[in-house]
Amino acid sequence: MSEQSTGKLKQLERLLPEGLLVDSAWLSARDYYASLRTKYVSSGWLEQPARRVYRRPRGQLSWQQVVISLQTLLDHRLAVGGRTSLELQGYAHYLSQVGSKVYLHGPTKPPNWLTTLPLKEEFVYRNSTPLFGSDLNEVDFPPLVPGAPKQGDRPLQNAVLRSLAWGQWEWPLTVSAPERAILELLDELPDHESFHQVDVLMEGLSDLAPRRLQKLLVRCRSVKVKRLFFFFADRHRHAWLKHIERAAIDLGSGKRMLVKEGRYDPAYQITVPKELDEVP
Repeated sequence: MSEQSTGKLKQLERLLPEGLLVDSAWLSARDYYASLRTKYVSSGWLEQPARRVYRRPRGQLSWQQVVISLQTLLDHRLAVGGRTSLELQGYAHYLSQVGSKVYLHGPTKPPNWLTTLPLKEEFVYRNSTPLFGSDLNEVDFPPLVPGAPKQGDRPLQNAVLRSLAWGQWEWPLTVSAPERAILELLDELPDHESFHQVDVLMEGLSDLAPRRLQKLLVRCRSVKVKRLFFFFADRHRHAWLKHIERAAIDLGSGKRMLVKEGRYDPAYQITVPKELDEVP
């Protein structure tokens, strides 16, 4: 092997941690063109889990490695949200598993190759703009490794996100904080989630932070989500509810029929399933 080739390989070892993945555009931008990528794959220095996707071999590919790669190396503004975020933070053990879905929220769709990876989990993308505008473009996601450029002056808290350490090297996995994740989950009603399961989950959310909730509810653009949030919060009489300044939150006007032949709730002008009793 030539000295130049050896240098390129060592550089790749520094740029691309074992187990994480990048796409052909990322490699080409660093002068690893198709012929060199083919050579690395045939030599076993790289593996190709899907077309246009490469990784340095290390164990079986996991969905966490994929998301961390998207958030750090590939700079996609995507956070693990909704049901998946609540599961990771120990809140969703009441929810029955519906397949193995990983919910990603962000202002821009993830790359198409995400659906071609050999994973048992299915990635589900949700556009975050209808709920929270461009807030994910206004934060700095954590760097992958110590010594990398540090976060700027736009912390994750600005979008009510948090970073979870994952794996042997404690790579940062950026997820929605519980206060944001529950609003993302409510947005799945009525078509993609069960009212009963969300009701049981909301009953257990006794430790939410009212300041974070206030910020999110003021920013939230969905009247449906905000009305559902207060409907469930009132049912379970959480202590944090009295610290929410409702007057600052726009609940819109007019009725919203969320389910057919349901029960009309006059307080929030929404129709909910009859199976949800007046008093929990």
